[in-house]
Amino acid sequence: MQPGYPSQPPQVDNNMTMSIVAIFLFWPLAIPALINASKVNPLLQQGDYAGAQAAAAESKKWSKWALIVGLVWYAISLVCCLLGGLGSIMSADTTV
Repeated sequence: MQPGYPSQPPQVDNNMTMSIVAIFLFWPLAIPALINASKVNPLLQQGDYAGAQAAAAESKKWSKWALIVGLVWYAISLVCCLLGGLGSIMSADTTV
């Protein structure tokens, strides 16, 4: 590091984009992700890099869980709808 130049603060990804995407898949788990993602930048401005990193990690954890649960939920719903439709086609009375 050269004298006279301030050191760059560490860059911490706040995972806001992933939290917003998670809202559309499973909102109950995405709310804590959004709350933690919104804490990252103020903590960085205060100089609390460890706190910002912890908030970013929590945001990422909640976002991943919301994405996983949401995708599994939609897959199960799709399978149930397809099986229900297939069952109604198979049981249709075709006699006249």
